[in-house]
Amino acid sequence: MKRKGGFFSRSIVRIPLIIWSLAVLYPIVWMILGAFKSNAEIYSNPWGMPESFNFGNFVDAWTNYNIDISVFNSLIVTGLGALLTLAMAIPTSYALERMRFRGNRLLFTLYISAMMIPMVLGWIPLFFLLMQLNLLDNIFGLAIVYAVSQLPFSIFVLTSFMATIPKSLEEAASIDGMSPYGILWKIITPLSTTGIITVTIMNMIQFWNEYFMALIFLQSEENYTLALAIDYISNETQYTNAWGTLFASLVIAIVPVIILYAIFQRRIVKGMTEGAIKG
Repeated sequence: MKRKGGFFSRSIVRIPLIIWSLAVLYPIVWMILGAFKSNAEIYSNPWGMPESFNFGNFVDAWTNYNIDISVFNSLIVTGLGALLTLAMAIPTSYALERMRFRGNRLLFTLYISAMMIPMVLGWIPLFFLLMQLNLLDNIFGLAIVYAVSQLPFSIFVLTSFMATIPKSLEEAASIDGMSPYGILWKIITPLSTTGIITVTIMNMIQFWNEYFMALIFLQSEENYTLALAIDYISNETQYTNAWGTLFASLVIAIVPVIILYAIFQRRIVKGMTEGAIKG
């Protein structure tokens, strides 16, 4: 009876999760299959398997729709944005968590409160600010905006990690004559590797998929990120019926994210759970 009861209770939890997983995975599988179909196959057999796995849609997206340039732009924006975020978040988190000064808690509260402010409220001021700095329609300016936008979240996670590091390690290093900068980069940063990886992966996924700020701050097609290029193909598809090319471009966009998350899944879960336990 206990085994039957346990199986029933587990089924109550698992069945909705299985249904939800199928609901999420099916459109992705359908999109991947559509990327290998011709337009005729998509219209005649939209839900079936392709007759042959043809990579022509990927070649068309890569060459005729300049997805190659957009992928390169997204890589630059994502990588540079993630590095800038870490460069600002690591020392700021250390200062807020370890150094006691007047206004310390207030400043930390302001950073965390910024997570609750919708980013849309800053788009218009940022537009004019980037214009004055000659960074409008510039992927490096967009990378700076991305880095600043994710700074509150990064500080929130990293301060939680740094709080779990014993202060005795810093005190011992300080007695040995190590400077605060040496303590930060040689002791605190290596011990916060899990938190840094978690923050970096989450930020990179956010930057790679971001659309609205790129739409506002980028205007030239040669500066388009992948999200904007896919939107352009989507608009063109209404008149050219290049559905296979659109599906192929979507596959190009999501595959790196899936691979990245699959590789670092355990680290991300570990980082989020460890960072939630403070002290």
